[in-house]
Amino acid sequence: MEENRNKLAFGKKNYSLMLTGIALLILGFVIMSLDTEQYGLGFMGITLGPLVVLAGFAVEFFAIMAKDKKQD
Repeated sequence: MEENRNKLAFGKKNYSLMLTGIALLILGFVIMSLDTEQYGLGFMGITLGPLVVLAGFAVEFFAIMAKDKKQD
């Protein structure tokens, strides 16, 4: 019973993927804010930034769904 108490919900791989996803999300929002066009209607604000944010959410989803081999 004591060994079940110390187990975390995710493994090291999951947490590192989550941090990568958070970094991608932050990077995407920073890219969108750096757009020099009026109202953010340039390439960085409309195309590049949202794609990076979408990639960040995809990495977060994968991080949650991935199963760590050590927990078997």
